[in-house]
Amino acid sequence: MRERAPGERRVALVPEAVTRLRQAGLDVLVEAGAGAGAWFADADYAAAGAAVVTAEELFERADAVLCVGLPDAETSVALRSGQTLIGLLAPLHNRGRVKDWAEQGVTAVSLDLLPRTLSRAQSMDALTSQASVAGYKAVLLAADSYDRFLPMLTTAAGTSKPAAVLVLGAGVAGLQAIATARRLGAVVSAYDVRPASRGEVESLGARFLDLSAVTSGAGTGGYARELTEQEQRAQQEALDAHIARSDIVITTAQVPGSKPPLLVTAQALERMRPGSVVIDMAASDLGGNVELSKPDKTAVLYSGVTVIGAGNLPSAMATAASTAYARNVTALLTHLVCDGQLVIDPDDEIQEAVLVTHRGEIVNQALGAVLVGSDGTLEGVS
Repeated sequence: MRERAPGERRVALVPEAVTRLRQAGLDVLVEAGAGAGAWFADADYAAAGAAVVTAEELFERADAVLCVGLPDAETSVALRSGQTLIGLLAPLHNRGRVKDWAEQGVTAVSLDLLPRTLSRAQSMDALTSQASVAGYKAVLLAADSYDRFLPMLTTAAGTSKPAAVLVLGAGVAGLQAIATARRLGAVVSAYDVRPASRGEVESLGARFLDLSAVTSGAGTGGYARELTEQEQRAQQEALDAHIARSDIVITTAQVPGSKPPLLVTAQALERMRPGSVVIDMAASDLGGNVELSKPDKTAVLYSGVTVIGAGNLPSAMATAASTAYARNVTALLTHLVCDGQLVIDPDDEIQEAVLVTHRGEIVNQALGAVLVGSDGTLEGVS
């Protein structure tokens, strides 16, 4: 289906993926214009064996509807009972929509619930593929906004010292940002609440910051846990001095289902040098890692610091991001299909993790605890 969110250019399937699905015995329908934002023409899909159809025909005929992000309300209403919706649905942030899907009888599968520790599901890990694109693009965006050189340059006019880049959060996006900034010649430092990330940071040639006041923030499933208020305060105090010495700061820290942790305060921004750039990759309607950032907005503060809320960087590299995402979706679909039919098995380890609603019920344990009352009925959600 075509993505309808403002500014979203990605598409869930690319022509390359259509070919693979056809080889697996599946018929593929593509909504007209679905790939235009990522430079995939309808003719490319038709050549790969897909039928290019209207939105109405797609929702009427499709057994499974593939999307990138959360469908809008109008699209959700068009889904029919027994149909399967697959995408990055962010169910923990969209509980009302989850309730609607259950009541409609829609089977919802959310790729952002896939555990990163499940080795046989790595090819389906859409969060990782999209985070890798985002980390790369974040550095390019920072370099474009920074009015000096990133590498050290020696010319007849003198020597320019390298930019000091600080990356906060050493998950997939952070590590890609570190690697990209290093390739561009910057001096890179990084910090993460998970001590195990030190080795990965240092292997890329960056310096890992030691903040003795902060305890380990390692969580389950390969993610960081949410720090307590006291731990966050200690972390901010320890980080402020490092932030002030940095020319570019890139923040990537997110906690699934929760508000992103605040890492860069307004006071820290005031201490940065004019011309410095801060990229907040966690910027969203829930907040961000940077106190003054707004999603999809760029602001130059009175102190001369540029703050960019960049919560959807994969969309800015729609072709690469869509290609990677389509491979993730294809891997999941081939796992779900048996003898040409879509088979939903809640007892399967992978499906148990990503299945949100099925046969009129919320089957995901984490969501069920929030949305299902003690009498077994769905509770109202605002």
